[in-house]
Amino acid sequence: MALAARYADQTRPAHSIGKACHAALRGSYSVGMTLAADAALARRVSLCAVGPLADRGEALQINLGEGPCVQALRQRAPVLAENLDDPDTTHQWPVYAKRATAHHIHAAFALPILHGTDPARQAGLVLTLYRDRRGPMTDADLRAAQDHADAAELLLLTAPGSADGDLAHAWLLPTHAVVHQAIGVISYRHTITTGQALALLRAHAHTQDTDLTTLAHAIVHDHLVLPESPEPPPSGSTDC
Repeated sequence: MALAARYADQTRPAHSIGKACHAALRGSYSVGMTLAADAALARRVSLCAVGPLADRGEALQINLGEGPCVQALRQRAPVLAENLDDPDTTHQWPVYAKRATAHHIHAAFALPILHGTDPARQAGLVLTLYRDRRGPMTDADLRAAQDHADAAELLLLTAPGSADGDLAHAWLLPTHAVVHQAIGVISYRHTITTGQALALLRAHAHTQDTDLTTLAHAIVHDHLVLPESPEPPPSGSTDC
């Protein structure tokens, strides 16, 4: 509660909490925070990314729809992956693990704060810590990270919401809002569900080796029309 009160008046509360967590952990970890409005549809947005590994760690999870954050939401428990080169640890998200290690992320720790009791429609925050070396977290670091995750939840729950009570509305950033706009456009154009539209968007981003936000911007603002199926990746492309 004290942490939440300290940052309640900030214009970017999630970023402020992320920076505070990064400082409390003495810069040993990069810090990302993801808001999930509906785990079943994979509607997730990155609220903050602090430190050299966080931007890529968060973007990969949103682009691919897999990773420790996704697993933490689905199993309703922390995911403490101390070695991303261990296939037993990463078997639920092998593509994410391969790409993350290519970007020097060798450990990831996802701490979920969940709302509701239905796993199929799970909403909540996930604070994810990224590190460039393998090995477990200390108990002190885990407690500090959990304190900041709890503070972020309190800030979110007290933030002004939209008329329809959308949990994500108050902290949704414009760069992420365009992804949801693109999902709506694709759903309308192709007469498919929003879940199918997101899957199509991700498939095209993957095959074209581009970020979800970049592709979404082209769809919404440049009137790009996606074909029904993704084109194969260019010759010589890599999986990194």
